[in-house]
Amino acid sequence: MDFNMGSKKINLHLSFFSYFFSLALFAMISGSAAAQAHPEGPLGDLYLAREGGLAHYSSADPTGGNDDRRPLAPGETLILAEHEGPGVVRRWWVTIAPREEPELLRHLIVRCYWDGEKEPSVEVPVGDFFGMGFGEWKDYISLPLNMTSGGYNAYWPMPFRQSARITVENTGTLPVASFYYNIDIRTYNQLPEEALYFHAQYRQARTRPGQPVTILETKGRGHYVGTLLSMQPQRGKSLSYLEGDEQIFVDGEKTPGIIGTGTEDYFSSGWYYITGEYSAPYHGVTIKDDERGRINTYRWHIEDPIPFYESFRFQIEHGGTNDAPGVEYSSVAFWYQTHPHPPFPPLPDQLMPLSAIASPSIEAEALLEQARATAGQLRVQDMGTFKGEWSVGAQLWWVEATAGASLALPLEAPQDGIYELVGFFTRAQDYGIIRLLVNGKQVGPLVDGYASRVEPTGPVSFGNVELHKGVNELKIELVGKDARSAGYSDGYLVGIDGFLLLPRQE
Repeated sequence: MDFNMGSKKINLHLSFFSYFFSLALFAMISGSAAAQAHPEGPLGDLYLAREGGLAHYSSADPTGGNDDRRPLAPGETLILAEHEGPGVVRRWWVTIAPREEPELLRHLIVRCYWDGEKEPSVEVPVGDFFGMGFGEWKDYISLPLNMTSGGYNAYWPMPFRQSARITVENTGTLPVASFYYNIDIRTYNQLPEEALYFHAQYRQARTRPGQPVTILETKGRGHYVGTLLSMQPQRGKSLSYLEGDEQIFVDGEKTPGIIGTGTEDYFSSGWYYITGEYSAPYHGVTIKDDERGRINTYRWHIEDPIPFYESFRFQIEHGGTNDAPGVEYSSVAFWYQTHPHPPFPPLPDQLMPLSAIASPSIEAEALLEQARATAGQLRVQDMGTFKGEWSVGAQLWWVEATAGASLALPLEAPQDGIYELVGFFTRAQDYGIIRLLVNGKQVGPLVDGYASRVEPTGPVSFGNVELHKGVNELKIELVGKDARSAGYSDGYLVGIDGFLLLPRQE
């Protein structure tokens, strides 16, 4: 073994070494008779004749040339495979250009329909389906999924008795110049009666006080085989949300039959992933971003699938007692079950992480003439001399106000409905603490404007708000200042970059 490699690669190689060593040890203790009846090792039965055949579907140039790609325009759906007869998908490979484009990895949706079903059993953004959240690309290796040197690979067995239809839809605004794929299906005369259908479901949520995050809720008979979870706090970089325990309810249990000791513990790690990123056959953490508090982690229940006969519900806490609000969670649940399955929740309109939204669409400084403050002065401030990014390089600056003062701004909605309100503000040593009200109702968290230097907050979600078509009132109230601003007599300044209205978040 080459010990000049990085420690992460050594750990990965040792993980695979341990896996194959365990297989060899099992074979030794199984007895010579069993060894003769069942060839040893993961390659031991390759010489035995196989039933059936292999059907191959790919993006290969149908003219015999070398243009093996498929373009995919926004709104377009590409059929990757339509197969008739019994079979099992055994290998699925893709690669995409433009490469490493977050919007494409989140807005390309893969779907699988087994045996003529109208609603898919698999409906997941392509990046998450292959094991990586946040719309990111990163090399890693696990047993059923991996990303390696530009390729995405899946080896989950996906059986069907009559037909399979596999598609990818571009739900975003960017065109795909090149989508390449290969799908290999083992064909059979028939499948065993006990064969269950493969499912994968995507969900996303922003945590709320007292409410756990649901990863899967389904009915039927089956077994649960894997979880991908991506998490990022809206503000700050604390990993305290990892205190949350998994809670699994099987067949109508009123209290969870399986309850854990912490999020990273469920993912077979410890101490908030203390030694950093790694990938192993059954579990790993492929993103640990200490600067933004981001985690992407997986666990495959291949050696320990969780069976259920009537129903299954998997939820996970955030923080010790669901007390870490404002953390973005996205998940993929992988499982096998009988058909029909319950309907999937609809995919969110906003699939990109809130942290990826760079700027507001409602510029606060453009509202200067319509803004009304009960105290202080309003002006537009050029932010070009400060480090950071403000939309159009300016902000609406509220100065010379004190605690208890308020600022009213118009908030225009295109139609009646419920929207997620996102704000963009500024922090500095002499900035105050504010709260927001929409049409007289307080929304979202308080925003503490204190920071050791002038900096943008980035997007801050105030949750869902009900708006009527046309102009609504957005009021900002000064409620105080951080203790660290005590030395500043003008420690009640407020900087507002702007606002964004997004489709409702469930």
